[in-house]
This record gives sequence, structure tokens and C-alpha cells, in this order.
Amino acid sequence: MIVGVCRIALLLPGCDSLKEKRSVVKRLLGRVRSRFNVAAAEVGDLDSRAHARLGFATVGSERDIVRGVLERVIDFVEEQYLGEVINEEIEVEHYGS
Repeated sequence: MIVGVCRIALLLPGCDSLKEKRSVVKRLLGRVRSRFNVAAAEVGDLDSRAHARLGFATVGSERDIVRGVLERVIDFVEEQYLGEVINEEIEVEHYGS
């Protein structure tokens, strides 16, 4: 079993309140979940209006496929123009025999 995890840090300069930020984040997470069938959540900077940290996870049988899905998630987030991606990380691990 191959598990892939992706963390994305976003800058959301147009958000003036936490309510507005959460609306943007919720919309983005929903789009990613429905398009890529990955687990997705806001995982950091919860009290910041201008920053968000998002986490995504997927499981598969081949390392290249798992990494490819997460790279496409990053590209998709950037294409949505809802915020600026300021950092991204992908980790792919093998579990089991």
C-alpha cells in the first residue's frame, strides 16, 4: 500500500474575515475532493485571515500514480486562482509488504 500526503500553504490576500476565508477554503476543498477523490482538510493557520494550510491524502498501489495525483491536486489548486500557493510538500510512503 502506497500512501501519499500533500500539504499546501496558501496566501489569501482578498479575505477580510475568517468567515470569508473559510468560505473560500471550503469551496476549494470541495472542488478538489470531487475532482480527485482524495481526503482533504484545512490543517493549519485556522485563525489567520490571510493564510491557509491545506492537507490532502490518497492511497494507491503504485508510487508514481499516487505522486501524480497529488501533483495534479497542486496544479488544480493553483489554477483556481483563489489564493497564491506559497509552499507545497509531497510525501509518499510504502506500508506493508
